Amino acid sequence: MAISAADVKKLRETTGAGMMDCKNALVEAEGNFDQAIEILRKKGQKIAAKRADRDSSEGVAITKVAEDNTYGVAIVLACETDFVAKNDSYKELAQQFVDIAFNYKTKEEFLAADFGGVTVAEKLVEQTGVIGEKIDISAFERIEAPYVGAYTHVGKIAALVGLTKAVDNADVLTKDLAMQAASMGATSLSYKDFDPAYVASETEARIAAIVKDNEELSRLGKTLKNVPQYVSRLQLTDEVLAQAEADAKEALKAEGKPEKIWDKILPGKIERYISDNTTLDQEQCLLDQKFIKDEKKTVAEHVASFGDVEVKNFVRVTLG
Repeated sequence: MAISAADVKKLRETTGAGMMDCKNALVEAEGNFDQAIEILRKKGQKIAAKRADRDSSEGVAITKVAEDNTYGVAIVLACETDFVAKNDSYKELAQQFVDIAFNYKTKEEFLAADFGGVTVAEKLVEQTGVIGEKIDISAFERIEAPYVGAYTHVGKIAALVGLTKAVDNADVLTKDLAMQAASMGATSLSYKDFDPAYVASETEARIAAIVKDNEELSRLGKTLKNVPQYVSRLQLTDEVLAQAEADAKEALKAEGKPEKIWDKILPGKIERYISDNTTLDQEQCLLDQKFIKDEKKTVAEHVASFGDVEVKNFVRVTLG
């Protein structure tokens, strides 16, 4: 039977499938529009099954924040190649998905949500058939707070940050913090959130790695790395810091430094000791990292400069 260009156009707009795929589906369905859609979906299911084990490490990271800034979502619409991810139609699809995700609190609820008569999960399968690559939602995060802000880095990394209150210039602060989280890859808010067992394991592993590196540096006649005793502020108890100060005084005495100037030297030495023994915090804890816009202060100090406000929560999503 004759298939009109208008029918092909309508099917293409509904499914996003290519022109020839739409025409062939309509021919196979003998002009039945709903049946043609089902044919395209079954094609998508077959392609999705074949590509299920493919690595979808490219895609688009995208966020959406409520108009009153009290909540936001961040998702990653993943695909196999950067070529697809850069396509405008793919970016538009990501925007459609985040608009829907915005109304749900969990990934499961989002995947079961309606997308033009099918679920989001079914739409992903359908679009796998249309695009010819495995696509899925590889990340879904949502946070709620008195004030939420966001930052996205070239569509590859996205972060949301929540504050305990909406202070003056909260938009500036949350953007700074979200940019920090996106750029520096924090996984925890503070060292206080660490499990002591995890810190103990990291301490052992990191010290062993530095000792091994020093063996090679020594062989090459190069400067050795400092071997810390600890890796987190969680381990620096009052007793540990008191001992560090006592050791610093002994070192100053051995160097022949006059005791009357120790008070000017000790703070710097203790600050250096803390820095050398908190490498885990500096890598993984948002508030304990050096602020990327001013490395003379920590992120916590930057937050404090905005007044009586704290960071309530944050999330970060990225490709891969």
